[in-house]
Amino acid sequence: MTRSIFDPTGGNTERDGSMFTGPDADQNSNLSEASKNLPTDEPSVDVGFQPPPEKPAINVTTENDGKLLVIQMTGKLHKKDYQHFVPMIEKAVQTHGKVRMLVQMHNFHGWDAGALWEDVKFDLKHFNDIERLAMVGEKKWQKWMATFCNPFTAATVRYFSFEQASEARAWIAAA
Repeated sequence: MTRSIFDPTGGNTERDGSMFTGPDADQNSNLSEASKNLPTDEPSVDVGFQPPPEKPAINVTTENDGKLLVIQMTGKLHKKDYQHFVPMIEKAVQTHGKVRMLVQMHNFHGWDAGALWEDVKFDLKHFNDIERLAMVGEKKWQKWMATFCNPFTAATVRYFSFEQASEARAWIAAA
């Protein structure tokens, strides 16, 4: 008996009389074992592909003899980013007592869980070490973050939009 492939009642035979039911039926292969594992004439070659190194999400530079730390944040922060920049901040604190920080957030997407924990530990340890903190951002949540961090630092904190970057720099450098 031959049925149409469009027959909703099913049937095992297609119109042409074959018993083929498609490649996904029972996940069975009709290839012989010899055909499945054909040897290749080409030797396998390890090309040694290495993805490009991931750029740190934080870049820290110093100005004013190290008392002003300019921190550029982009992407998403990870725990390893804190291991990169915290020693630089601690060195500045040892040298100057209190420091000022200009934090510039461009295409910044926040923290993963490990980085968030590192941030909390940093805030507790350096509660009194930051004199002024200027945060320059592009998004509403970044402005909210500047307000949110007030209880976690003794620093005077101000938020500036990206368009106000020169004003932020003037404020952070003022006596």
